Amino acid sequence: MADLDHEDDKLLAELGVEVTARKVATRTPQEERVIAGFEDILKFHAEHGRAPQHGEDREIFERLYAVRLDRLRELTEFHPLLAELDTPGLLAMPEGLAPAEIESLDDEDLLAELGIEADAPAEDDITTLRHVKPRQEIRAAEEVTSRRPCAEFDQFKPLFEAVRTDLKSGVREARKFGESAAIRKGEFFILGGQIAYVAEVPEEFTIEHDHPNGRLRVIFDNGTESEPLLRSFQRALYKDEQVGRRITDPAVGPLFGGVAEDGDLESGTIYVLRSLSEHPVVAERRDLIHKIGVTGGDVGVRVANARHDPTYLLADVEIVATYRLYNINRAKLEAVFHRVFGRARLDLMIPDRFGQAVRPREWFLVPLHVIDEVVERITNQTITDYEYDPATASLVQHADGVGQS
Repeated sequence: MADLDHEDDKLLAELGVEVTARKVATRTPQEERVIAGFEDILKFHAEHGRAPQHGEDREIFERLYAVRLDRLRELTEFHPLLAELDTPGLLAMPEGLAPAEIESLDDEDLLAELGIEADAPAEDDITTLRHVKPRQEIRAAEEVTSRRPCAEFDQFKPLFEAVRTDLKSGVREARKFGESAAIRKGEFFILGGQIAYVAEVPEEFTIEHDHPNGRLRVIFDNGTESEPLLRSFQRALYKDEQVGRRITDPAVGPLFGGVAEDGDLESGTIYVLRSLSEHPVVAERRDLIHKIGVTGGDVGVRVANARHDPTYLLADVEIVATYRLYNINRAKLEAVFHRVFGRARLDLMIPDRFGQAVRPREWFLVPLHVIDEVVERITNQTITDYEYDPATASLVQHADGVGQS
């Protein structure tokens, strides 16, 4: 190869092309970690179309990326190193934004969240990015199994939207994944900063070193999927110290007692509506399309102006069922309905009164008798194990846990 390079140089010289010595790029471990940390920020930008932002309402990992970006903006000595990667121009400080306005937490809290001690020695400062793996290590983890576009992602997308809602409302929590913990069909995890949904587990497992193993089907919230081995998926979650998490099932608890007793307070009503809209999609499947909501007031008053509200498809509605609740957290209950019926959410865009396209979120293609069953399972606290399957138009139970050591 060296001889060929020499011949190429001679040929270029004869053609009058100036030959310059080739430089072999070498980077220090510190520079590798700075680049890896910035690539995480670029990945967030590519997925969300914006830079990570501060704020207590933001997810913790977005806040950490925002802190990291602020620090990298201040460390101008690394800007030449990152300039070629920074095609979105993230390192430029936004106009009118003072560093003091960026995050309400003090520096010690921010550094603690990044895993950096305030009194740590110089070699452990922000440029080290101790919780950021070198690119070689990240690539090695990604090579455990390749990902490909998920052709059926549209049917999974509502599930991810419901999970994000559950996480924000506190119905679900993200907890650290235990080594060799069980993996069940229908469960959600966070791996590499992405939400992962276990869509399929094998019916039969091979046994390797006293542990079950087999291919899973895992869907990611960026529209890709993969078929990792169960043990490989477990190890990847456990070793992903930065963000590897299990997302818990909705914490339903005793939602309501059915019959009001002394001391109970009526907290609200579940209502089921049928739209009288003449929209072709609605008219064709009117008996199947229902809106499910929860209110603390009078249902009739709530829907009185339905024809003027895009939430109700800008049409009058018919109240087809109501269920009284006692001592209930209405926000959590709505989140449970969104999880159970997430795969049956009506995907319909309609123009509002001002011509702006809106997509109402609380309409579902679900038979009324299934809604009755869900309310019953909420009452007896068994709904956590179930979700609605549009293919069979029925509730289905999650598969038993697998992979428990």
